Amino acid sequence: MKKVSKNLHMSEFIRTFAPAFSKKRMENQQIQIVKTAGELFFRLGIRSVSIDDICHELGISKKTFYVYFASKDELVAQLLHANVSYISGKMEELLQLKDFRKLVSVFLKYQEAEKNDVRRVPQLVFDLQKYYPRQFADFQIAVFETQKQYLMQFLEQGREQGYVREDLNIELAAVLFAKIHNDAIRDVEQIEAHGHNMHKLGSTAMDIFVRGVLSEEGLKLYN
Repeated sequence: MKKVSKNLHMSEFIRTFAPAFSKKRMENQQIQIVKTAGELFFRLGIRSVSIDDICHELGISKKTFYVYFASKDELVAQLLHANVSYISGKMEELLQLKDFRKLVSVFLKYQEAEKNDVRRVPQLVFDLQKYYPRQFADFQIAVFETQKQYLMQFLEQGREQGYVREDLNIELAAVLFAKIHNDAIRDVEQIEAHGHNMHKLGSTAMDIFVRGVLSEEGLKLYN
């Protein structure tokens, strides 16, 4: 198998997730295996990439691979765990802005930066649902809970600053948005079949959500 081009456009997660791992828990070689596997999975699909392919890309033996991972299933689970850590890290960065206006602006920039990556999402989701259902289910639960908790904090921050409606049920709003996101990932094939993609759906859902939670002052800012 040809090595993956270094110029390949990959999701920001795959390019930068390594810092999310605690160096106390993972060795550099282990991080490189997960990172390289993520690159290959994103480019070629999970099912199409074997342990041999990953080892070839890294120039290591299968014996070295098995020092860190008992199976490809375990590797996929670790990669998904890293993705959750990445999402949590990005949301923590937003929370630390402590300015709801900047938070909304930066969040929209994140969405725009990821728009080219959605083309590869359907194949990844298909492989996960069909061949790694347990890992995918665990991943969705973790993403849902992460998004819910941070969205609640974002909305509380916005309400304190006068940009979010006083009468908003913050917990329910966070649950609804996190559920929309999770359902969109799960049903991405159906979305594509109707001529849309994840980026369009995400942008539309975000616009509806933001307009629904903002106060009059917040809407002035948003418009």
